[in-house]
Amino acid sequence: MLRLLTISAVSAALLIAGCGEDDSSGSGDTAAATEAAAPATTTEKAAATGTEIKLAGSDFGQILFDGEDQAIYLFDKESGPTSECYGECAVAWPPVLTEGDPQAGAGAKAGLLGTTERDDGTTQVTYNGHPLYYYVDDPPGEVLCHNVDEFGGLWLVVDGAGNAV
Repeated sequence: MLRLLTISAVSAALLIAGCGEDDSSGSGDTAAATEAAAPATTTEKAAATGTEIKLAGSDFGQILFDGEDQAIYLFDKESGPTSECYGECAVAWPPVLTEGDPQAGAGAKAGLLGTTERDDGTTQVTYNGHPLYYYVDDPPGEVLCHNVDEFGGLWLVVDGAGNAV
């Protein structure tokens, strides 16, 4: 049964590969097709489940958003990668959390992505050393609370270099 499933998966991968763009490299490597059909390792699954961070246009220029188009902010009160936003602060400004390595989407720099552990054991995404947050009432694709002074500091959207806008 397992052999039948593997053969079906490889056949499906080869069929799908033929439906895409023209591959001018001429590579018909069945080992690559078999690799593509093989289940991901635990490490690959963890990396693949990480929160996506990307750049997209806004009224403030190109800024960070997540994969669901939620605008991302930093808290200027924080001078390092450790979050200082808990309790009521984290209700209004939820941290950008991840369950695997964060993923660099369009325009984001993978080398600037990182993580920090929060007091509750969850993992928060950082960018250029800044813990990242959402504003609770931002609809996807919109920025409602840039340059807002709350909880002892300013909340600012973040550019592609990881700086406050």
